[in-house]
Amino acid sequence: MSLLLVLAAAITAGAPAKAPLKNDTAALEAKLIAAHGEAHRARIELGVRQVASLWRKEDGELAAFVTEQFVSDPARLDALFARFEQNLEQVDGHLLEIGRELRRPTELDVGPLEKIDPLFAAWDPSAHLTDDFFTSKLAFVALLNFPLTTLDERLAKGPNWTRRQWAEARLTGRYSRRVPADVQQGVTAAQAAADLYIAEYNVWMHHVLSETGERLFPKGKRLITHWNLRDELKAQYADPRGLPRQRAIIKVMERIVTQSIPAAVIDNPNLDWNPFTNTVVAAPADTIEADAPKRTTTAATTPEADVRYQRLWANYVSQKKADPFSPVAPTAIDRAFALGAEMPEARVKQLLESVLQSPQVARVAAEIQKRVGRPLEPTDLWFNGFLPRGSVPEAELDAKTRARYPTAEAFAKDIPRILTALGFPAERAKYLSERIKVDPSRGAGHAMQSARRGDFPRLRTRVEKEGMNYKGYNIAVHELGHNVEQVFSLYDVDHTLLAGVPNTAFTEAIAFVFQARDLELLGLGKPSAEQERLRVLNDFWSTWEIAGVALVDLEVWHWMYDHPNAKPAELREATVAISKRIWNQYYAPVLGGKGTPLLGIYSHMISYPLYLFNYPLGHLIAFQIEEQVNKKGVVGTEIERMSKQGAVAPDVWMTGAAGGPVSAEPLLRATEAALAAPAAPDKAAEKPAPKR
Repeated sequence: MSLLLVLAAAITAGAPAKAPLKNDTAALEAKLIAAHGEAHRARIELGVRQVASLWRKEDGELAAFVTEQFVSDPARLDALFARFEQNLEQVDGHLLEIGRELRRPTELDVGPLEKIDPLFAAWDPSAHLTDDFFTSKLAFVALLNFPLTTLDERLAKGPNWTRRQWAEARLTGRYSRRVPADVQQGVTAAQAAADLYIAEYNVWMHHVLSETGERLFPKGKRLITHWNLRDELKAQYADPRGLPRQRAIIKVMERIVTQSIPAAVIDNPNLDWNPFTNTVVAAPADTIEADAPKRTTTAATTPEADVRYQRLWANYVSQKKADPFSPVAPTAIDRAFALGAEMPEARVKQLLESVLQSPQVARVAAEIQKRVGRPLEPTDLWFNGFLPRGSVPEAELDAKTRARYPTAEAFAKDIPRILTALGFPAERAKYLSERIKVDPSRGAGHAMQSARRGDFPRLRTRVEKEGMNYKGYNIAVHELGHNVEQVFSLYDVDHTLLAGVPNTAFTEAIAFVFQARDLELLGLGKPSAEQERLRVLNDFWSTWEIAGVALVDLEVWHWMYDHPNAKPAELREATVAISKRIWNQYYAPVLGGKGTPLLGIYSHMISYPLYLFNYPLGHLIAFQIEEQVNKKGVVGTEIERMSKQGAVAPDVWMTGAAGGPVSAEPLLRATEAALAAPAAPDKAAEKPAPKR
């Protein structure tokens, strides 16, 4: 079905007012053709119908508008395009800055939250923007004069487009939907509430007990779910006593997914909790941290009451309200792929399943089993012993990062050195560091782009009182990769309408390239040939891990659309069932643990709707980028060259970056080669993870 028919059908079915029918526009089109000439017929017919498909009765007289606003003179058309580009950069940029400042107390570690802060964070100053652009007719001017394209058209014709054609596609793509401001505001409010819920969801690990009631973790260790819990589990591979701790973390995660975690123990060091038996007791006074927040001391076991799924359901409800106004992508799932990823869902799932079903999984698992010296179990979903840090105790890494980065400002000052070490020329490292601002994060850390030249991307990193620990540093290096891309793809792109990357997976891929070099940047040396071989195996294992998590996220959203009247408790049951089924299909044959809901733990499911598939896609893209970087032998100049392509289609970007479309084959081929190659002598390789 053509885009125009889709738009017309959707508007007729559910939009507030009927759009003019095709027959109503025929006379108008003929009049414009007579006025401007037969050479402009195709543009006139397309432009008028694009406007008519979204025009409402309250917008006024269609004929008067198109007669006045259609531009046929090439010079004036260029001027119109330039005006849109320069003005939208300012509008987007300043609205982003306003929103960023309003969310500052909830996102940054700048003191205690006031009751008003979440309300400011939930307000979206850009919520009315699209609505206002339609009301003011600015959106219609763009739709009248520049072509609106479908995903199929961009995929088929995009490789041969000019940069200007891509920029025009991005301009009109903004106005393919007409979502009312109050609906958009609801989407923002739901996501802000979910994000704050996750940002404050911490577990005090000194008060998480083993199955036999022993304390497993040091005093003061406060971990945010899921990120820090997962990273703590990874860190335990370097400790001979790590397995009981890993098993405790797994049980904590399972309790969170099933919502059987007692509400009283969340971010509460005043209570001791045994996640195996799910019992709660008051913590002895001498075990309670000096900086413990004021929380209940009542040893209650009442579960969290499906708050996790209330937040997820609220995101779904807010997105559902936008569906009738999104005819080109009538569900949040459609929007995530057709408008966000610009890759069909079926193709993304095929890429994920090609990794999940690969015969190489069992062979990589066999190598892991040799290293851990025991049968594999669910903890090994996050095995990181292939990497050099797998043999370096977490305490040693923490000591190095805390000494180097006692504050967020210290990390900011070190950015020029980090970038130079990554192969950026000194003047480019200076250029980037002047445009990246570092803030102390309340949550685990994230990167925030800027949207106009003159404003700068933000690197949000978590710094504890003792200084930045290794987990925070690892995340900060990842976020720095995002920020570098964000500078180049805004400040150095030829059209600001093309600022950014094709989709989130691409910026994640660049961030992964940075993150993979974190130990080298910390002064622990360049990887050997054997470590490079192991890096490939680690990339494969990480992609396998997150691919299943992404499938859970997608299936949960499909379930919600199939059950629009469900309750949060029913959503919990469905999420647990989906998590278990996908685990049993792909993971239980390798890791055991049949029936675990572990794949449902990722916090992105709650606070970043339909985001998770970007991670495995990002791993695949990162590997393609890595291959290109390795050919050239330097990270910096290659990342700069790639990032400057901006927001073209995924395969167009990847072909320009690395010579071919997005594919899982490079990772699978390299994994096969790594498995076939004999292990080379290497000190890190000769020291397997301790047997537990």
